Amino acid sequence: MTNAHKTIYRYDYRRSRDQRGSAVARHPVVAVGAGPVGLAAAIDLAQRGVPVVLLDDADRIGEGSRGICWSKRTLEILDRLGVGERLVQRGVTWKLGKVFSGDELLFSFDLLPEAGHKMPAFINLQQYYLEKALVDRALELELVDLRWKNRVVGVDRLNDGARLTIETPDGPYQLEADWLIAADGARSTIRDLLGLDFSGVTFEDKFLIADVHMAADFPTERRFWFAPSFHSGQSALMHRQPDNVWRIDLQLGPDADTRVEQEPERVRARLDKVLRPHAYELEWVSIYTFNCRRLDRFVHGRVVFIGDAAHQVSPFGARGANSGIQDAENLAWKLAAVLKGEGGTGLIESYDLERVQAADENIGHSTRSTDFMSPHSAAERRLRDAVLALAPQAEFARRMINSGRLSLPKTYDTSLSTPDATAFAGTARLGAPVPDAPLIRRDGTSTHLVESLCGEFELIYVRDAGNDARPQAPEGIKLTIIGDGYHDPDGLFGARFDATPGAAYLVRPDQHLCARWRGFDAAAIARAHARALQR
Repeated sequence: MTNAHKTIYRYDYRRSRDQRGSAVARHPVVAVGAGPVGLAAAIDLAQRGVPVVLLDDADRIGEGSRGICWSKRTLEILDRLGVGERLVQRGVTWKLGKVFSGDELLFSFDLLPEAGHKMPAFINLQQYYLEKALVDRALELELVDLRWKNRVVGVDRLNDGARLTIETPDGPYQLEADWLIAADGARSTIRDLLGLDFSGVTFEDKFLIADVHMAADFPTERRFWFAPSFHSGQSALMHRQPDNVWRIDLQLGPDADTRVEQEPERVRARLDKVLRPHAYELEWVSIYTFNCRRLDRFVHGRVVFIGDAAHQVSPFGARGANSGIQDAENLAWKLAAVLKGEGGTGLIESYDLERVQAADENIGHSTRSTDFMSPHSAAERRLRDAVLALAPQAEFARRMINSGRLSLPKTYDTSLSTPDATAFAGTARLGAPVPDAPLIRRDGTSTHLVESLCGEFELIYVRDAGNDARPQAPEGIKLTIIGDGYHDPDGLFGARFDATPGAAYLVRPDQHLCARWRGFDAAAIARAHARALQR
């Protein structure tokens, strides 16, 4: 990897209070890995009143731009964590994608064709800006104890937690945790120390990834090419980032020499064909191969894996970090509920079930897109080429083209615990994050549904004009009334939720729709709430 310009933020190592004396300190939660996923988990838990010690073996962030595409769902999560708006302001907003065969446009797609959402479909933003915003947010929270240059070198699983041995510039010390979160990435030390390994596929194809600084008038959109004239026989991808930086991905094939392909002259020779006549300067260059694989289980006693420590996918479709941040959200509310005595023993197992489902869905999409871009046989290549040739004239062929289906949140299978007894239309789906909609507060100020949710269990009730009685939500559930505390000025909430007078919707702390009814039924709501908490 090379860097022409580095945006690096450094942080000081500080001796912690746990390094004084011989006693081994114990904490409710210790998380390892201060990347986007570990930071999101720590912030989320802290906002729920759970103290977290967050360990990282480095003292800096910003070694290359790495991840750049952040999805609408991830931005909604980050907004709840206190950084969403500043990231959208800093990033490049986009929602249009175009797919080319050679130099011919095959089709375009709009990732958010409807209005009324606070967050855009995607932003492009270098990962170091995201990490910096999350670190700044973590440092604002008293319940996050962020420790740099704390490298975990040993893990012992206990019946009621885990014991860690940690190396620092002042020597080693030990910690115990009721729960250990492993967010330490694809080369997870925690995974290795526990002797765990992935199941799945490693792909042989190599890809060149380059960030260039360039003043260009290319439109702000995702552009993907199959066999363009500037990179014959292979695929290419282009995205715009802030600061006049552009990301170029070029497929090189399985036989490419990694060392040779990273030589600046070789890189520029390739980029010249893509970018000529624009002048540019190299910012960052790397070669990558990728995996589609995961741990068999994400929960191992009191040790829980999230993000790349738990699963890996190809970068096409922006599924890696976005999925990891959604892991963190799924785990945080459940772990907080267990630590507070509100959740049953099976609640952490439900994290494993739901996020393994999500990982398998991502791995399936990533594998199919990779197979389409890099056929394994002559027959597969002929089929792929025939699909591309038919696409300009045939709609069915366009639907078969796979250039990396972009990140979407998982719709969890909640049918066993919270059956949807009544048919509903609209775009709100049981098990999925609730769709956003603009609302007006009682005082006349504007807001959006998703930003108004409290982050705990919440019942959204649609006021029945024929019944002025205010329903009483069961204990532990906040009540929000559409038509009283909030109003639906454009009817978008009503349309997206198929809302009728008296309808009620139970939303989980992670904003996924848990259950719904055409009429208010306190006993049914209490049962659904208890089931969602595995009580």
